[in-house]
Amino acid sequence: MHDLTKGSIPKHIISMAVPIAIGLLIQTLYFLVDLYFVGQLGSAAIAAVSNASSLFFFVMALTQVLNIGCATLVSHAVGRKKQRQASHVFNQTLALANWATLFCAAIGYAFGHVFFAFMTADIATQALAESYFYWFLPSLLLQFVFTALSAALRGTGIVKPVMSISVIGIIANIILSPILITGWGLGIELGVVGAGLASSISMLLSFVLLVRYFNKQEQYLQVRWLSFALKAKTIRKVLNIGLPSGGEFLLTFLYISLIYWALSRVSAEAQAGFGLGGRIMQSLFLPVIAIAFAAPAIAGQNFAARKISRVYETFHITAFLTCSLMGMLMVLCLWVPELFVTGFSDNANVVLVAATFLSFVGLNFVPAGYVFAISGMFQALGNTWPALLSTFVRLSLFAVSVIYLVNQDDFYIEQIWYCSIVTVFIQALVSHLLIRREFNKKLVKAPSNTPEQTCAVAK
Repeated sequence: MHDLTKGSIPKHIISMAVPIAIGLLIQTLYFLVDLYFVGQLGSAAIAAVSNASSLFFFVMALTQVLNIGCATLVSHAVGRKKQRQASHVFNQTLALANWATLFCAAIGYAFGHVFFAFMTADIATQALAESYFYWFLPSLLLQFVFTALSAALRGTGIVKPVMSISVIGIIANIILSPILITGWGLGIELGVVGAGLASSISMLLSFVLLVRYFNKQEQYLQVRWLSFALKAKTIRKVLNIGLPSGGEFLLTFLYISLIYWALSRVSAEAQAGFGLGGRIMQSLFLPVIAIAFAAPAIAGQNFAARKISRVYETFHITAFLTCSLMGMLMVLCLWVPELFVTGFSDNANVVLVAATFLSFVGLNFVPAGYVFAISGMFQALGNTWPALLSTFVRLSLFAVSVIYLVNQDDFYIEQIWYCSIVTVFIQALVSHLLIRREFNKKLVKAPSNTPEQTCAVAK
């Protein structure tokens, strides 16, 4: 357990963000490695894997409920020096993760084909997407318990073990992907099936190692592995904090699915280009997301300890770092977007769509960075519903606009990216207004405030 209520806040943010960034990079590399080797199979294979991988965001929506709910409540318990309460929250989250794993396994294998029949551009892409998905699904199912374990550790200020374990997993995936996809060394080419199988085997390895860590190394949190009993009061607390953040990922899933649906009216190549560009964009966001993920544990512990000035300081530093990094990434994407996508596909149309996507959405990066920082503060304060509201506003405006444009005779792909730019700026404005209201409610009126702390509200 790390006490984040003392010491330099910038140092805390960086020391937590670096291993989180490495862990997120590794998670993204799972997809990039698969995408690189699948890209050698053609644009239909890229479109298929990208379509199937979009369901990762649906699973992320569910795991994010566990992630944010558990990490926030554990950090609050740690800040109040209540070890038993921290362990109780963790084990209830673990029980919820066990039930979610069983539920998603049943839904995924029973109804996966229905999703791909609707989302893919042609029959060939649909068949490839289903083949990949059914072998990729085990890696998604393992995410639930894995997320519960890593969130509990992050709530106590510990992130390095998960990073180290994830490094081992990605190394395994890098080794397995060319072997299983192209048949290197074995002579048995599995294609997209091999891509899904490589990810699942790698995730299983990481899962086993994290379980082993808890059994042998973790002492602060007491774990009960096979618990399925749920305590309504605790689960309500986890869901109240986690559901809005999970809802944000669900809306992200709907946003991505809407784009794939719109591009299915164009071609599989257009879907492949967006899938490639989207994966590259996620990898570019990793340092920013890592900072945003580190901030809630720091601000959460200080909020629980009533050290209000340190909560403000955490927000100001987080917002500065996320927006600065996003500004640098924006310049690169506007200047040399082709640099990031060349090499993943030999199809010129796929590369063109991907590069064009990055050159447009690069304009979103700075406001998106600000939204990340604000969302982290909502988590720290234990109220993530405003973050969900701002995301809902963005998606609603985007969905209405895209659905209208797709049904026009003069529709072209760039119109989707214009809609994305405008709606992200609107989301940033809404988020700014909501966080000021939340600060006024929970920090300015806090009984422990000094006059100096009260004046620290972000303008």
